[in-house]
Amino acid sequence: MGGWIVALIVGGVAGWIASRVMNRDAAMGVFWNVVVGCVGSVVGNMVVGPLLGIGGSVKQFSLTGLAIAVLGAVILLGVVNMIQRGKVR
Repeated sequence: MGGWIVALIVGGVAGWIASRVMNRDAAMGVFWNVVVGCVGSVVGNMVVGPLLGIGGSVKQFSLTGLAIAVLGAVILLGVVNMIQRGKVR
């Protein structure tokens, strides 16, 4: 049970950081920050993790896992921006 709580907290922080980096913070609330961060974590672990030979863990917090989640969330928001506006901010 504790792994889910950590994943949601890390997802929320990662989503918030990514929304600030991509200048979408005003358009997103807490719920969407958590969703983007959690999905971004999956994207990051699928894309960035294998490229660097590292992976995050849901069972415990790590700065590496947070960094991968943020990178994945930035990638996700970049794709969403391209679909919505036809350009990356």
